[in-house]
Amino acid sequence: MSEIPLAGQTALVTGASRGIGAATAIALGAAGAHVILTARTAGGLEEVEDAIFQAGGSATIAPLDLAEHDAIGRLASAIGERWPTLDMLVLNAGMLGTLSAVNAIDFAEFAKVLTLNVAAQGAMLAAFDPMLRRAPSARVLGITSSVGRTPRAYWGVYGASKAAFENLLLSYGHELENVSQVRVGIVDPGATRTKMRARAFPGEDPASVKAPEVVAERIVALMAGSFERGHFERVG
Repeated sequence: MSEIPLAGQTALVTGASRGIGAATAIALGAAGAHVILTARTAGGLEEVEDAIFQAGGSATIAPLDLAEHDAIGRLASAIGERWPTLDMLVLNAGMLGTLSAVNAIDFAEFAKVLTLNVAAQGAMLAAFDPMLRRAPSARVLGITSSVGRTPRAYWGVYGASKAAFENLLLSYGHELENVSQVRVGIVDPGATRTKMRARAFPGEDPASVKAPEVVAERIVALMAGSFERGHFERVG
């Protein structure tokens, strides 16, 4: 693999202000891609953008709330005015919600989790589908969780949202199999040192789990390689 395997390509990373999203954006920039960063926190995005610039890469920030009505359409229009194609899309943004028994679920909060973790992801795929199809060999990777495939007590809200997300994303991938070069895959990062992980496991020693950079390195390797359609893997 060359030192800049993604030179000349454009990537969009959601939830890019911290954790796996930030690490992935920085790693993609180091691999030569121009990285478009989205998240709600402008300050965090600016820090990631600066890190990419300091390493000699290039990036553009686009602060927005993906769950906000019309936000994704505006984002796609703005990006489409500057770039004709999108080579890579990393769907990383997500919301944990409150860990609780099913009979104690706050269904107003559940609706918010489903809006961000499922509906917004579908809206992203729909909005950027034309740009992805125009790319020579576009790649889409969605970040999931093991609870999306293996139910766990008190994780029903998040697990259900990730199960739905995976189904939606892989359905999109199947729809494109014979009509485009777009490849779709799913990455389960496993136990990773993030704020979401700290919230879910407050007593855990952060040093006992891997850094987000480990996951980012694998994502970049997949983007620079040739993963099969419908690819799924767990990191670590």
